[in-house]
Amino acid sequence: MEDIKIYPVSNLNEVVDILNNNIDYNYMPIKNNYDEVKYEFDFSEVKGQKFVKRAVEIAASGGHNVLMIGPPGSGKTMIAQRIPTILPELTIDEAIEVTKIYSIAGLLKEKGKLILTPPFRSPHHTVSFASFIGGGGNPTPGEVSLAHNGVLFLDEFPEFRRDVIELLRQPLEDGSVLISRVKGKINYPARIMLVASMNPCPCGYYGYPYRQCHCSENQIRNYFNRISGPILDRIDIQISVEQIDYEDLHGKKAEESSLEIRKRVIRARKIQIERFKEDGIYTNAQMKNKHINKYCVFSKAASKVLEKAYKNLKLSSRGYTKIIKISRTIADMDGSEIINEDHVSEAVQYRILDNKIYK
Repeated sequence: MEDIKIYPVSNLNEVVDILNNNIDYNYMPIKNNYDEVKYEFDFSEVKGQKFVKRAVEIAASGGHNVLMIGPPGSGKTMIAQRIPTILPELTIDEAIEVTKIYSIAGLLKEKGKLILTPPFRSPHHTVSFASFIGGGGNPTPGEVSLAHNGVLFLDEFPEFRRDVIELLRQPLEDGSVLISRVKGKINYPARIMLVASMNPCPCGYYGYPYRQCHCSENQIRNYFNRISGPILDRIDIQISVEQIDYEDLHGKKAEESSLEIRKRVIRARKIQIERFKEDGIYTNAQMKNKHINKYCVFSKAASKVLEKAYKNLKLSSRGYTKIIKISRTIADMDGSEIINEDHVSEAVQYRILDNKIYK
């Protein structure tokens, strides 16, 4: 808590003396524990994958959801685990929200301390309906709410039950989960950054020349159809994660640390916080149509690129909107008020599922 003076006392007489100003008693200064924040992982441990790191930095900067598609062993899980290390530390209000949720769920590791880092939740694909969204006789928060103000990582995305995945529609749109029971309704917050990963096909090697894929086109299409179109449309950034080159894996080149990346993310987030201070939102990913019309100004060249992408890729209206939001984030990272041609061109690269191969 801020702006509070705490006077430690050993007996009630001292309380009376302090209240009557009979003694000169020094109060104990409030000390937050932000300097104690330490992360188990760091992006400096991730070799190569420059394109994926750039996409993840954009996602963190704008609060965008991410889907990584790549063969087994390409580093999808390793990258996902490090995303919280480049997110801004929680504000005092966000920390209180997260700590309350974990307290309700009985998951606080250290009582008396706020949770200051964005949570990272990674449920197994066999997770039950109630454990995922929340529930029980006395409804407790599920994995979606436990990831509030942080990252919900779903590995092997198509292996999750379809009805469980469909539960993401409400939190991805509204940032909350409504649990209805006979005794009443409970609304838990669930403002999450969804990070999902999957193989490109059932065997895992479609499109990768170093190992032969044995899946038919129908098998590949059916594999992707396990995830509904509305859910995929709600994932802003969809990228391919390639196998790491030997030179990158074996090389001694120093990779950027999470701290260096986080500084850029915080800079982009500050621009958005200032922009949306009167709108009740915090990131570009949360923009509605009224915000897009107000804050997304395109150059003529950028508008042409956007039109071409919409027509050639046969984008849905939601896919079109996602590209605009990503473009706005890239422009913020460049410190540009205007969305330029390069910003849109790069944003289009992060929508690989709009390619006909997967339709």
